Amino acid sequence: MIMKEKLPHNMIIFAGSGSSRLTKKICEYLNVQQGQCQLIRFSEGTLFVQIDENIRGKDVYIIQSTSNPANDNFMELLFMIDACKRANAKTVTPIIPYFSYAKGDKMDDARVSIRARVCADAIESTGADHVVFLDLHAQQIQGFFSIPVDNLHALPILSKSLREKRIKNPVIVSPDVGFIKQARLFAKALDCSLVIVYKERVAHDENAKVINILGDVNGKTAIIVDDFIASGGTLIEAAENLINRGALSVWASVTHGLFTKNAKERIQNSPIEHIIVTDSVETESQPVSDKIQIVSIAPLVGEVIRRIHNGDSISELSCTP
Repeated sequence: MIMKEKLPHNMIIFAGSGSSRLTKKICEYLNVQQGQCQLIRFSEGTLFVQIDENIRGKDVYIIQSTSNPANDNFMELLFMIDACKRANAKTVTPIIPYFSYAKGDKMDDARVSIRARVCADAIESTGADHVVFLDLHAQQIQGFFSIPVDNLHALPILSKSLREKRIKNPVIVSPDVGFIKQARLFAKALDCSLVIVYKERVAHDENAKVINILGDVNGKTAIIVDDFIASGGTLIEAAENLINRGALSVWASVTHGLFTKNAKERIQNSPIEHIIVTDSVETESQPVSDKIQIVSIAPLVGEVIRRIHNGDSISELSCTP
């Protein structure tokens, strides 16, 4: 995607502290000046946000992933939306590359909070006019909002990177039945077959048990595709099972690389040969392992901002490999 036209002057892009490096790349792609704002964290743990320039009548875009520290980054996003509305911005569009509470999309047990719905209500009531996500863990979260919502997909960027690797005899592996639809798109993009890992989660934690693998991986390069990786435990267990089933090697292609706990050591010592992730999460200044390659979503997000601002369609950017 190449920029062919300048954007009008009545738009401005602000960076939340959870996406400062990504925002810089997006502004470079769009050839626009990044908006100036300040964030102060007081000693008792509260946050102070101030917009440092005139945004009256402008269309504002706030780039903020709610990765670790998730609650601080989410509250910062709310305060930024509120500050922009109080500064008489024409519209405010938060762009949330990684939405940490997307896993809390339903009541999967008695007396639990639907956390994603609470967050959606907060974003909307604070004054957002439009929200953009990237690879939401649960698509139905879009229905929690009464304002426009777009859910982008990193599939075109990740599949392009995989094709450039010229992997021999690949097979796409869906990590569970819930990711089959996206996994099929990856398989179509790489013109290869699809295998499904059946796993079971018995507690409210980051661990799931691999029960079975449906499909043939013997003599193939298995590529596990998923929306996020946290501690890496489930991914590594799936990789070990794939090797035991005859896979020659195991790769992974994941949108959000959280890499929590001891993920670095676990991945480095695992049978996973290579992992491709996007820069939607900035908890690490450098890749946590030399097995990990980071590809940028800045061109995708930049093009989405340009099209939203000009009133053009973005569906072709978010759905096709």
